[in-house]
Amino acid sequence: MKIVYFKRIILYGIFLISCMAFAQNKSERELVLIDKDWRFSFGHLYDTEKDFGHATGYFSYLTKTGFGDGPAAKDFDDRAWRRLNLPHDWAVEQGFSESGSFSHGFKTSGKGFPDKSIGWYRKKINIPETDNGKIISLKFDGVFRNSKVFFNGYYLGTEESGYNGFEYDISAYVNYGGENTIVVRADASMEEGWFYEGAGIYRHVYLQKTNPIHVAANGTYVTAEIKNKKAEVRAEITIENKGNYKGSIEVIQTIFDVSDKQITSVSENIDAPKFYKTAHYTSVLEVDKPLLWDIDSPNLYRLVTQLKQDGKIIDHYETPFGIRTIKFDPENGFFLNGKSLKLKGTNNHQDHAGIGTALPDEMQYYRIKKLKEMGSNAYRCSHHPPTPELLKACDELGMLVIDETRLMGINDYHLNDLKRMMERDRNHPSIICWSVGNEEWNIEGNIVGERVTNVMQDFAKSTDSTRPVTVGISSGFKSGISSVVEIMGYNYLGNGDIDAHRNQFKNQPGMGTEEGSTFATRGIYFTDDVKHYQSAYDRKPRPSFYSIEEGWKFYAERPYLAGMFIWTGFDYRGEPTPYGWPSVTSYFGMMDVCGFPKDNVFYLKSWWGTQPVLHIMPHWNWSGMEGREIDVWVYSNCDEVELFLNKKSLGKKKMELNSHLEWKVNYTPGTLEAIGYQNGKKVLIETQKTTGKPENIKLSLDKENPSKGNVSVITVEVTDKNGLHVPTADDEITFSIKGGKILGVGNGDPASLEKDQFIDAVSLIQIKNFQEQKRTVVALPNELQNYPENDWKTAFKDRDYKNQAPSYIYRGEFDLKDNQSSDIVNFFYKKIGVETAVFINGKKVKPSAGDSQKYILDSNILKQGINTIYIAATPLQKIKDWDVMNTDPGIIQVITPDEPWKRKLFNGYAQIIIQKEETADEIVLSASAKGLRAGSLKR
Repeated sequence: MKIVYFKRIILYGIFLISCMAFAQNKSERELVLIDKDWRFSFGHLYDTEKDFGHATGYFSYLTKTGFGDGPAAKDFDDRAWRRLNLPHDWAVEQGFSESGSFSHGFKTSGKGFPDKSIGWYRKKINIPETDNGKIISLKFDGVFRNSKVFFNGYYLGTEESGYNGFEYDISAYVNYGGENTIVVRADASMEEGWFYEGAGIYRHVYLQKTNPIHVAANGTYVTAEIKNKKAEVRAEITIENKGNYKGSIEVIQTIFDVSDKQITSVSENIDAPKFYKTAHYTSVLEVDKPLLWDIDSPNLYRLVTQLKQDGKIIDHYETPFGIRTIKFDPENGFFLNGKSLKLKGTNNHQDHAGIGTALPDEMQYYRIKKLKEMGSNAYRCSHHPPTPELLKACDELGMLVIDETRLMGINDYHLNDLKRMMERDRNHPSIICWSVGNEEWNIEGNIVGERVTNVMQDFAKSTDSTRPVTVGISSGFKSGISSVVEIMGYNYLGNGDIDAHRNQFKNQPGMGTEEGSTFATRGIYFTDDVKHYQSAYDRKPRPSFYSIEEGWKFYAERPYLAGMFIWTGFDYRGEPTPYGWPSVTSYFGMMDVCGFPKDNVFYLKSWWGTQPVLHIMPHWNWSGMEGREIDVWVYSNCDEVELFLNKKSLGKKKMELNSHLEWKVNYTPGTLEAIGYQNGKKVLIETQKTTGKPENIKLSLDKENPSKGNVSVITVEVTDKNGLHVPTADDEITFSIKGGKILGVGNGDPASLEKDQFIDAVSLIQIKNFQEQKRTVVALPNELQNYPENDWKTAFKDRDYKNQAPSYIYRGEFDLKDNQSSDIVNFFYKKIGVETAVFINGKKVKPSAGDSQKYILDSNILKQGINTIYIAATPLQKIKDWDVMNTDPGIIQVITPDEPWKRKLFNGYAQIIIQKEETADEIVLSASAKGLRAGSLKR
């Protein structure tokens, strides 16, 4: 669980200290967000030269401590690397290729693209001398994947999975009072899932500072038992001692409500753990008349754990939690706080249009709000541990969660991952079930599956005894895992006889962990296999599967089933079934990758929600199809609906529970109108009108946008002269922004190969054929001379550092293959001399004002193709015989500006995600297109 600390210091160049409700001192815990100002560059999967020579030294990082080489070295020159902020997904920035991975959306990243499968990240931070004596840690919420982390050249460790959070103690390696270097190498060449997973540091990174005696990582476990209108709260904590203190400490546990009012508090003196040991301590606190956490009133409490030593607070750790009861009953389904509740859930992966997996925190709230608006009350993390911010959003918005580990197994790799997930997440009241596997076809129906499930279930109970365990099963529901799992997870009605399994295992609760798997393209009403578009009408995707309506009816009619989780809430990148290239996203979602609703959303709102619903499909723009019969469907929870075409009634029909209504209508331009009746009275009117041609660009802040934060989701559309949305518009819209930046664009088109992001390309070009000649004078030339061609020799080869020339002239080449006049070309010089003069194609260039070792190269002196660089320098001298002298003259950086941000509308809509600059008063987004009136939005 990501703890929201009472004292939080955010590092954005300076420390911003939060307001605090009671006295603190410098020994307390600090959590520093270090997402800003990283350097990034691609390495290479197997070419060590392109991977900056990493792990090629005589002593590598695995041979001797502190021998990180290449970019892992503390003083590696990364000035030419791209500057960016986290979270970052480099895969979403890439283009598409038919040779890319089907499951990962055909992006040109991963094992088939070795030059885009390794990413290096570097960041420099200052840690004051006053922190000496504290425990300093680096905390990563997740890096995809197989990350290696270095600090000041010291190797800290490797985390294989891209979904696990991890932490490294760096206290011994810190340069206190000076500069420190963090380095991460991510290897995304191997896939963990069969869905888009992104690449890089796509979750948050923190610097944590604690007293040697502190609450351990994820070291609290809060449970509550309700008795006689009171809640008995048990707060178990794990205390760690990384120091030599051997006396007693005071443990103070205090509960606050959502308004920061103190509810209750207890304290006790205990012996501190021994050196590098842990101790467990439990407090029991009582909450009178607790406000229960539920989906409509997600009431949260806050446990504050303080440790005192000699009367001074040395640690302060906060744990949000909720008080609620859950129960899965084999006869009557799921109960929350003693009340029956049907689970109306969706499965979801973690990517979003335009930004891939690098979601700002605000986007987690945006997506959960979208699902809540649809009537959903439950979310299955498919198929891996989520980012902590997702669970925080579910806690605060009232969304139930199935939390799922990545892989089944009984060894340390599997069980340790499960334990880490559960210890991190078990204080979230939103979580109602742990999932230890999904569709493990090789073991689902045999004795191996039984054994593995029994071990993982019992292991899970040892970490959290308050929640049940499930597995999503798709191969028959007859034996193996199905016979022993605590909560049966049915994946798809067509995969087995659910009623028969229930009759055999009547004491086993069950739920549909995956149902639907239907195909639909937003705004498309006639399947077009050539364009890879599937009709949005809810029909069976294939004979053995069921429509959304068929699935919901099945689960709604069976009290013994706790509910169902649809595959999926949102479309996602990859798995473009039933098609392949050039489709790049799935078709399964109730919403597209942007969160724009497909028509199925309105079916679910009708029967999952609590508000009156009336929705007509399709739109009524069918030029050229006059007289053709069109299927008109109405989704509603009204008793009756009457349909009109141009004021003429087409009949009134009664709505059956969990159903929809259909009419056959010959197309005539005009207005379709539906009137909904409740108890014989008109309660709702809905229309679909034939529109005019597109004329105006309209930008609007999405109504489900978070109310706070710097990130905004903007809906882009066009309207006709009467202000009506044009549902068939496909105009290309170009964007510009002031006071902020654009994070990504999308439109929900599953076959779109348009860019998700428009980012200036940064290329690094090595200087080749680097040669030298000796000079007899110290003074450096202002103009190049004619140097004898036969006197050139390989630079630095067999250099006698005890007998060097007064100065040297060096010559090398760099190739600007596709140099454009708009390119920005810089030479980042790496010091090979005391005094230096640089010449490009015979012209002397001066260093830039801000960096004496950076040269900005004017386009007038550059050539297309091979360019020549000369460097005149007085030599560096060895101080000690074992000093390693730099022989690399530097790197050429080419910045190629990208096109303006743009995106085509798809069936009338596009989406753009923007972020306001911290210092800006407002953000202004402008949009233009050929033949349309421009639009703008201020935020």
